[in-house]
Amino acid sequence: MKLEPTAKPLPERSTERVWQWLLGLRSGSDARCAELVPDPVTQREQACIDLYEEFARRSGSRRCVVAHLGQSVDGYVATGSGDSCFVTGAENLDHLHRMRALADAIVVGAGTLEADDPALTTRRVTGPNPTRVVLAGRRPLRASHRLFTDAAAPTLIVCSGSNVVSGATHGNAQVLRLRGDDARIDPALLIDALAERGLQHLFVEGGGAVASSFLRAGVLDRLQLAIAPVMIGSGRRGISAPAHERMLDCLRPQHRLYRMGADLLFDYDLRAPQPGGPDRESALQRLR
Repeated sequence: MKLEPTAKPLPERSTERVWQWLLGLRSGSDARCAELVPDPVTQREQACIDLYEEFARRSGSRRCVVAHLGQSVDGYVATGSGDSCFVTGAENLDHLHRMRALADAIVVGAGTLEADDPALTTRRVTGPNPTRVVLAGRRPLRASHRLFTDAAAPTLIVCSGSNVVSGATHGNAQVLRLRGDDARIDPALLIDALAERGLQHLFVEGGGAVASSFLRAGVLDRLQLAIAPVMIGSGRRGISAPAHERMLDCLRPQHRLYRMGADLLFDYDLRAPQPGGPDRESALQRLR
């Protein structure tokens, strides 16, 4: 039996004309740049379109929320000390920067901020910087973080309940306070608050706890898991899905699979019906 690879090839930099078309979609100028994508397109160009078009396309008040995690094959995003540089390879980093460029805002937790001090700007590809959104935890956030000092993009710190961030600003960042008494950020309230500011296409980049909270809240349109061929053994866990007693009830979303260098990206469509539909249980019964 001959085994064929099922993963679509990585959208490489050779797809520059498609990338310029996608940036046109993001800016709402689809018609102006339509000539950049001739027919037919190459296999790599089609893979690029499949992966990014939905997130790039703007349509009225439509919202789109996508989360991404890069994790080891045994399910960790970092070692016990918090070291995550780098779980996935250069090709997946290019993908992250493409998603940043297409997003209105990028969302991270305070833990990611403390561990990595990220810039969260678009540097590896052409495209704009998104608004940077930090979900404040219970510990103080140092005003010396790059996000709060570099003025490279608008930055928001989101607080709720007993969060410890005080004042209306923190360095160059504005403080956005959500209603509620719990210090944990309600993803649905956050999405509504950001939409009121015109930020409707959100990219949740980390960490594992934040991405998992959005998944459990049922507010994600897509979930992207990049699996790297490395075993960390112990450390900070990646995605945590809602628990079920029966395999029949577990999440099994439709997905596309992309090869990014040595990594595999599972691009899950969480809005599509799960394979099998309502008759899946009766079909399984017939197989037993």
